[in-house]
Amino acid sequence: MDIQGVEKSIGYVFRDKSLMVRALTLPSYSEDNYQSLEFFGDAILEFIVSEKIYNEAQREGVLTERRKALVADSALAPVSRRLGLDRNLMKSAGDNTNKKATPSVYESMVAAIYLDGGMDEARKFVLRTLDFEAPLPGVNYKGDLQELLQAKGLPCPVYEKSSIGTPQEPWFKAAVEVFGKQFSAEAGSVRGAEQLAAKAALDDLAAAAGRTEKPENPEDMEKGTV
Repeated sequence: MDIQGVEKSIGYVFRDKSLMVRALTLPSYSEDNYQSLEFFGDAILEFIVSEKIYNEAQREGVLTERRKALVADSALAPVSRRLGLDRNLMKSAGDNTNKKATPSVYESMVAAIYLDGGMDEARKFVLRTLDFEAPLPGVNYKGDLQELLQAKGLPCPVYEKSSIGTPQEPWFKAAVEVFGKQFSAEAGSVRGAEQLAAKAALDDLAAAAGRTEKPENPEDMEKGTV
């Protein structure tokens, strides 16, 4: 294992090197392995991700799906490979099929950093290495808004973007004008802010369409039931 190489890749130098070694050790190599760290790291990772995306969506269901996408094995595996964690696994010579280990050691590394340096260091590691720009499967408000406008023969929406945060706490604002009205939103990423601005425009258009619908029964309109 290239300890210095791993530390350089992850951007963190361990005081207790044994924590990093254990985070990258598989059960086939030693009983003192990454499994308990993975369990702990999974919870820490979910908390950090939840904290990060808290203001990037308005509905609980969207938040839940976004967190699920960010911490899924399919999202963590490429990050683990990019950091070279998979190349530094401590495992037996015959252990060549443990695909679960590649994303799992990212979680164990989160826990190892937390135990060695505390929550601030674990948070820095996650925010620095995880891809928070990954789109949420099945949700694309920008695309939906663009399709709606194009269907009406109108040009694609143009978003105005600005940074309103700090280098330590990035925060962005995006605004889009639709039918003479401007809709804006803020989020921890440019893409997130644009998506929320587009959603605000879509919600307003949907509400306007609902207000202009004529009731089928005039008596309902008089009674205020529609």
